[in-house]
Amino acid sequence: MAQLPQLIRPPGADAPPTCEVPQFAPLRVRGGRYRLRLLAHHRRRAVAAGLAMTAAALVAAGPGNTERARGHPTSAPPAASASTTASTPAHGQGAVETVRAPVRIADGATVSLLRPGDRVDVVAADSGGAARVVATGARVTGVPDVGATDTGALVILSVPRTTAARLAGAGTTSRLAVTLR
Repeated sequence: MAQLPQLIRPPGADAPPTCEVPQFAPLRVRGGRYRLRLLAHHRRRAVAAGLAMTAAALVAAGPGNTERARGHPTSAPPAASASTTASTPAHGQGAVETVRAPVRIADGATVSLLRPGDRVDVVAADSGGAARVVATGARVTGVPDVGATDTGALVILSVPRTTAARLAGAGTTSRLAVTLR
């Protein structure tokens, strides 16, 4: 007995019959693309603000005397210690606190010429070729014996706190060099 071929039905023939979809007003989202950009912009701002706050907190809590609260001003200048000394400027506005600042000099061979007690000027050279003097008359307090690397060599300078901040900033964006006085 020969078998009869089964009828082949097209796909979806067993689906229920269609029904009408009710009418509704179109859904309009206001500023969908703009809000996404705005959210990304605010996120970048929040990250930038967080980094700025962290940097300010690190500067405020920087090295100093341990006798006073860190980051809070005092009515009297701190007493001089081995790591900080007070000197009076010529214009008579009070004491200037000096700190020891480690500075990476680009030319390691130049650092090998330095000895504690030497006075140097620190020059920052930008990648565009512009050079500026960052510190004048800085006293060399130490030359660590770690050897020169391809990024330069380290020298420790005694400078006012404001000059130390300028040195740290210039060291991150420029190559530093010293000139002997």
